[in-house]
Amino acid sequence: MMNRARWLAAAFGLAAAQLGAAAFADAIANDFRPIPAGRFESVIAPQPGVTAADVRAFDLAITPVTNAQFAAFVRAQPAWRRGRVAPLFADTRYLAHWPDAETPTPAQAQQPVTQVSWFAARAYCAAQGGRLPTWHEWEYAAAADATRRDARADPAWRQRLLDWYAQPADELLPAVGQSPANVYGVRDLHGLVWEWVDDAGSLMVSADNRDQGDDPDLLKFCGSGAVTMEQKDQYAVLMRVAMLSSLKASYTTATLGFRCARDADGESR
Repeated sequence: MMNRARWLAAAFGLAAAQLGAAAFADAIANDFRPIPAGRFESVIAPQPGVTAADVRAFDLAITPVTNAQFAAFVRAQPAWRRGRVAPLFADTRYLAHWPDAETPTPAQAQQPVTQVSWFAARAYCAAQGGRLPTWHEWEYAAAADATRRDARADPAWRQRLLDWYAQPADELLPAVGQSPANVYGVRDLHGLVWEWVDDAGSLMVSADNRDQGDDPDLLKFCGSGAVTMEQKDQYAVLMRVAMLSSLKASYTTATLGFRCARDADGESR
């Protein structure tokens, strides 16, 4: 499904970039921070039997995309308006929280945009010359705290994540950028919304590690071996994998947003 989805989204993203890039660029202020290359232990195997992932240098948006930013994109690209977007690219809940098809309320303006599909998120990033981050890029950046590139061994850091995941979803989301910046200068990777990643359709939760080699295009982890009380340091991240792996590219939810990434040279992959 996602191979076809990638092709279709790329086509829409190219059209967006060609038809409205100038208007969109004028309306949106994009702020990115450089993330250096590195190697880290991922909850998802890059290939069977390998847990260490190598991440190339890339740029990541400081905050998730806001309702105001996405509204500017929708105005520049009417094909992505609520009511016009094809059902193949977004379900019926797409931008359902906005009072009309092009404009959020003033109270919503600086909140992270939600109720957006993978297709729409990818088209937004393509229209500004970027892309969605991959899972390993997101996980790598999200492992940092204010002073360390990898804080995952710190029990206090892990507990803060678990405390957020234990809270019920709140319809009144706070504005983006309220959380402290991590060591890279990036905010809101935890504690605000879930986030789409480019390879979301390739994630797969498997309870049986004998399945690990059956499809080289799938990134997998062994659920039964990872989700235990002894390994609860990984639990918050594994919850994201499980959630993303359950979604189709057209799905939208009230707690799922996105941010954009770029290759280190400023070009999308």
